[in-house]
This record gives sequence, structure tokens and C-alpha cells, in this order.
Amino acid sequence: MMLWPATLEPANLGLPAILRNTCKIVSGWPHQKQCRLTGPAMADTADTANVIVRPPIAWALAVLAGLALNWLMPLPFLPAVVSAGWLGATVFVLALALVAWAITSMTRAGSNVPTNLPSTTIVETGPYRFTRNPIYLGMVLGLIGLAIVFNGLWLLMTLVSFALVIRYGVITREEAYLERKFGDAYRRYRARVRRWL
Repeated sequence: MMLWPATLEPANLGLPAILRNTCKIVSGWPHQKQCRLTGPAMADTADTANVIVRPPIAWALAVLAGLALNWLMPLPFLPAVVSAGWLGATVFVLALALVAWAITSMTRAGSNVPTNLPSTTIVETGPYRFTRNPIYLGMVLGLIGLAIVFNGLWLLMTLVSFALVIRYGVITREEAYLERKFGDAYRRYRARVRRWL
């Protein structure tokens, strides 16, 4: 939380309204009062899982690296006689649908989707009834779909790196954060619903 002398009132500092409205005068030394920011602007940066990378960025890097490597040195993994473009496209579209369903469910529950914003509730509806990480599962399936469409083994290799980063750099931190924040409610949810499937 940010503290400053009361003589520097937020309204006099040209601060945005969200900061002006979150100032609470707290007592300091007998001759001095302090203003403490207590609102969402300050909480948003402290109340997060502190993941090592934003998942969409990790996914985009995995896709771009896989496509670039596939372009430089193609490594097909499907026989030439197999026309799997439609299969890959179908897997990719289903992955997008899963991600969209998960985002919609989380938004309707009133929680934030981006990992750099605080979670406000444990979402147990929609795909969260079957998997605790439907967005990440959709990203994995999307990479598999693209690997099939482009018949590129490199995309499957970058999928392994992506999955490891998500599992240990994102999910592990999110699970610890949610347990800290929601306690028994999250532990009950975690015991009932699997991490992936």
C-alpha cells in the first residue's frame, strides 16, 4: 500500500478518479496523518499468481517457433497419403470453442481472465466442472490441431515446451495463489476436479 502525508491529498495531486476514491486517511505520528491507497488499483498488482509468463504470449511463441522451424526444416510426422487438414482444423476449432466457453464462464462468474489481474471467485461452471484449466487445455489442443494441419513435428515439439512452462510456471503458481486466497473452498474444488481431464 502507498502512504503519503495528508497534506498531499489525492484530489490535489491530479490522480485518476480510481486512485482518488480509494484513499483512506490513517493515523500516523500524532502531528501527521497519512493517506493509504486501499483500492483495486493497488490490489491488482499485489493480488495475483505472479506467473512467469502470460499464457497467450507463451502460446503465440510456441506457435511462431514451431511454424518457423517447420518452414526452415520441415519434419512431417504424418504419411503423405493421409490428408489430415480437416482433422487438424476440426481439433483447432474445438480448441477455440473450449477457450471461448471457458472465458465466457469465467466472465459470467465475475472473475478476471488475465493472469495479471486478481481472481475474485472460484469458477465451477461450464468447462470448469470437468477441468480446472480449460483455457490451457484449449491452448494445448490448439497446438495439436495446428501440428496436424501443417503436418509439422516441430509444432508438437514446441507443444512440449509450452506445456512444461504452463504446468510449472503458471499452473503451479496459480494453484498456490488460489489456495492462499480461497483456502478450503479451493481445496474442495481441487479435490473434486482434475487439473487437466
